[in-house]
Amino acid sequence: MNAQRLGLSALRQGAKPNVFFSNNVQRLAVTLMQTRPVTTSKLSEADAQSLLAQQRRQRPVSPHLEIYDKSQTYYGASIGTRISGSIFSGGFYVFATAYLVAPLFGWHLESASLAAAVGALPIAVKGGLKFLISWPFVFHAINGIRHLVWDFARGFSKPAIMKGGYAIAGASTVGALALAFLL
Repeated sequence: MNAQRLGLSALRQGAKPNVFFSNNVQRLAVTLMQTRPVTTSKLSEADAQSLLAQQRRQRPVSPHLEIYDKSQTYYGASIGTRISGSIFSGGFYVFATAYLVAPLFGWHLESASLAAAVGALPIAVKGGLKFLISWPFVFHAINGIRHLVWDFARGFSKPAIMKGGYAIAGASTVGALALAFLL
């Protein structure tokens, strides 16, 4: 019963005109409907180009990447993460496509033939290939964790960013060597 009364009183309140709202809407409508007379003039092609050149001279020139001091920029690790992610996703798509069309061209991309091909390589070549594959993977994973930490607004001072970049490169190298030669 009380819920019904509460609902009816809410409906009655909603049915009353809101003076504050209606006055503001009227003011806004008047503001938006103000008009100015527009005048145009026909320009020749040369005059239009001259006007455009004059307007371009008035615009500010945005800085290019060449003006930045490379020793103070710290976005190398972020760019590396984007590049490694793109390489991995691109490689996945290339291999998946090759795997699908392999029977049409007579290629042997089955797991057994790939394992036999890698097994026939010398141990140093296998370790080098494993390192070349694992380093970007480890780098991408560790730097992804760093970006998650940055999402919590931690570690944004320049010294912390620079030290973190070197630490990630070192940890990626150690992790990739462990993956390449211990597994």
